[in-house]
Amino acid sequence: MFGGTISLLVVATAIFAPWLAPYHPVDDANLIYAEEPPSHAFLLGTDSQGRDILSRVIFGARISLSIGLLCQFLNSMIGILLGLTAGFFGKWWDDLVMGLTNIMLSIPPLIFALAVMALLGPGLFNVFLAVGLTNWSYTCRITRSQVLSARSLDYVTAARAMGYGPIRTMFTQILPNVVGPILVIATLGVAWAILLEASLSFLGLGAQPPTPSWGGMLSTAREEFFTAPWISIFPGVAIFITVLGLNLFGDGLRDILDPHMTRRR
Repeated sequence: MFGGTISLLVVATAIFAPWLAPYHPVDDANLIYAEEPPSHAFLLGTDSQGRDILSRVIFGARISLSIGLLCQFLNSMIGILLGLTAGFFGKWWDDLVMGLTNIMLSIPPLIFALAVMALLGPGLFNVFLAVGLTNWSYTCRITRSQVLSARSLDYVTAARAMGYGPIRTMFTQILPNVVGPILVIATLGVAWAILLEASLSFLGLGAQPPTPSWGGMLSTAREEFFTAPWISIFPGVAIFITVLGLNLFGDGLRDILDPHMTRRR
């Protein structure tokens, strides 16, 4: 409940950002107020361009959540499709998918994303492609393991006896019964995608200035860390709280959807 509450608050902040932000995150720049500490006028202070940090943190939630949700959706679609077919059909297709999955698991995600960004160049759409093609291997392995245990159960045998084809059996009988662990992995994957996007933005490969991005704000605040630490502290706190909420929410979903935990309660 605590993690879900944090996640809902962050989502609500991103949706209602134009009404919650006291200033425009880009246009309301005034060098007269550059590097102002937190005050009544600027609750979280200002950056080196005189822009309100609170407004930029609020609008930065849109970038981070959009990338996190869209990238994890792409990861989930790839992982579910490959894991579902590999577990159901088996044979050479299973060996091929598992070999590709093991290769992806052996490559550090940030290194793979950096390689993709080096080919495509900086930009939000390229970040979406780089992150969206990186983390599908976990979803694939979880889906495959669940399908391997479900394909021999009685309801699948009954579906085949009723004349269900392979595609219909996979998507109408097996997938709805194995979606629980996939949902948990997807929730944790959103937090992972937000961290990876912040890392790429910190390195200058994500959202380009002056677009408000938590990772980009941390990157531009490196030189002022000792003179104006609030410029980097509050975007870092926003990343920490968001990832913490999503991880707690994912752990809670895992406990709720685990039949052994439910029976024990």
